[in-house]
Amino acid sequence: MPWTEWRGNSLRVKWDTGRVNPQTGRKIYDYKSGVPSEDWDEEKALNYGLDRESDIRNGRQIVRADGKILFRNWADQWLKAVDLDESSVHSYRKRLRAQLNPKWGDTPLNEITTLACQQWLNELKGQVSANYVRDIRMLFGMLMDDAVKHQPPLIARSPLPKKNNRRGRYVRPEREEKEHVPTADLHQLADNARQVWGLPGYVFMLTKAYTGMRIGELYGLRREYVGPNWPESEEDRKRREKALWRYCGKKPMPVMRVQWQHKYRKDPRNPDDKGVPVLAPPKYGSERTLVIPPFLAALHQELLDSHDSEWLFPAMSGGPLLTTDFNTYYWKPVRDGFAARSGRYERPELPAVQSFAKRRIHLIRHAHSPMLEEDGVAAVAIEERLGHIVQGVRGVYSDVSPAMERQVIKVLQTRWEKTEERRASRAGS
Repeated sequence: MPWTEWRGNSLRVKWDTGRVNPQTGRKIYDYKSGVPSEDWDEEKALNYGLDRESDIRNGRQIVRADGKILFRNWADQWLKAVDLDESSVHSYRKRLRAQLNPKWGDTPLNEITTLACQQWLNELKGQVSANYVRDIRMLFGMLMDDAVKHQPPLIARSPLPKKNNRRGRYVRPEREEKEHVPTADLHQLADNARQVWGLPGYVFMLTKAYTGMRIGELYGLRREYVGPNWPESEEDRKRREKALWRYCGKKPMPVMRVQWQHKYRKDPRNPDDKGVPVLAPPKYGSERTLVIPPFLAALHQELLDSHDSEWLFPAMSGGPLLTTDFNTYYWKPVRDGFAARSGRYERPELPAVQSFAKRRIHLIRHAHSPMLEEDGVAAVAIEERLGHIVQGVRGVYSDVSPAMERQVIKVLQTRWEKTEERRASRAGS
């Protein structure tokens, strides 16, 4: 039962928090005090205490002492408790060290206000990129939301302003502009890649365009996971038998397996760690089997016969692509082209591909879905092909049938043939 008491001119109400100090064994009390006014007298103070004890009985208790934990200490405990990929922990520690801890590290959680958060975010927008602000906001939001959900709660609600709050000037969210990518431009990228780094580059670009694979998955594509080696090379017996029946039976289909991505594993405790190259499961655990058009299967065979590397796509040095500066020495020359050069390092002029000017190579993946949608391929087959998880009831009951896979092969092979015919026609005219 709460009680009120006077301390000079101040009226205070105290209540039992239901906790005991583990060191002294004494009960812990909380209180609120104020100068008597229209909003604070003995009756209102007592009712306030009764409300707090009701919160305690019903699991809504928020003890101010709990919320006094410093932001940096809460962030450190949170990182140790959540189940995250090592690379995610590494990224989060970098953001904490660079932005969040310098701003909020020595501030108790229950002293972080919405107005202060908004001012801080506005300042960040003028200092760093929009994507970086988004990443910082996301991490800060997760930390604050989990402080609310923590039992017992550390704070009553997150101080981070909600994005759908329409107060202030409306700013349209920044999105990378996406234009229709002609298939001929994807073929031009492949031609440019042949000039830059030979047959591996040519097949690399076409594989990305006609499978939609992520860049790390292409880095980690080992020779045993492409035809004619797979599925015979599959170590998992059940998967091998199922794949042999489905893809190598009376009506065989060219196929490959996305089993790994090649990535850097970084020490999550050291934000400056450069990492060690490792083969890891694809993003979101999206291992999958991909049917491919016959032209691409033939190119894979030609490429395998041309080298003895463990990787389908070796770097110009013969090693893994992951350890190269891929963006500088592989992608940018392919995308931007270069002028003709004579002399010791003679080379022909290479045309820029304008639809990819200043664009990331990842946008080739974005072009794969429309390529299939335009010719009526089932949505579930497209999502599965890209390694996405289909949500809702459709994700539970839908499945990709062999008929759908044959349609994918037909659509992609037809697109390849028509595009090459048009390009040959233009070159001859």
